[in-house]
Amino acid sequence: MPLHLIKLCVGAASVEDLLQWHRIHGDPDGHWTMRTRQTPKRAAELVDGGSLYRVFKGVILCRQAILAVNTVGEGPNARCEVTLDPETVRVAPTPRRAFQGWRYLEPKDAPEDLSIESFGDLPQELARQLREAGAW
Repeated sequence: MPLHLIKLCVGAASVEDLLQWHRIHGDPDGHWTMRTRQTPKRAAELVDGGSLYRVFKGVILCRQAILAVNTVGEGPNARCEVTLDPETVRVAPTPRRAFQGWRYLEPKDAPEDLSIESFGDLPQELARQLREAGAW
């Protein structure tokens, strides 16, 4: 059974901000890498279909599939690199209190993916604004 991670997205107010930042500062090959100090002990479960859910201003808005979890360096200089799928999937806006670092997220607690069909006949721009506001 897959296990997920959840992490605050500091410095980005919306999913669009995150995507823009990655276009400017990301890996030229298009890879997404989330770096953190602690390597998850349950890494095998994360790679087995897990995703990284991102929290923007207290609301979970998107996720990316986890492709690999690697420890880089040794001893006190060791760090963790989580390789993510470049596709960012929007999820149902879900409130989440602030926390430090990352946390495990059980599949039963993970928000559902959104599709454009979820919004019916709403114009795409209005649907986007509602998602970002956490109203949908």
